[in-house]
Amino acid sequence: MNEDKKLPRQTTQNLIMENRERLNVSGVLKVRSFDDETVEIETELGFLIICGEDLHINKLSIDNSELSVEGYIISCEYNDSDSSRSKGVSFFSKMFR
Repeated sequence: MNEDKKLPRQTTQNLIMENRERLNVSGVLKVRSFDDETVEIETELGFLIICGEDLHINKLSIDNSELSVEGYIISCEYNDSDSSRSKGVSFFSKMFR
């Protein structure tokens, strides 16, 4: 086996959704941006984008790496690259799909 290859760090991350109204996320490193329709967070396993309606951050603890989002949750999507903004994933690109 090639010694130069780095193995990915094994990390446990939990996404716990309750009735599409509350989402608890562990492994949170930082919140990139948020509004009432989108919450973008950086996690230990990549960038996570949460989409919905009337979203708000109920609890954020960077010390414990935990986040709680409430509202009507439509989707959760991981994006492994940091180029989501350069690819046109913005408010206007969502409106004109």
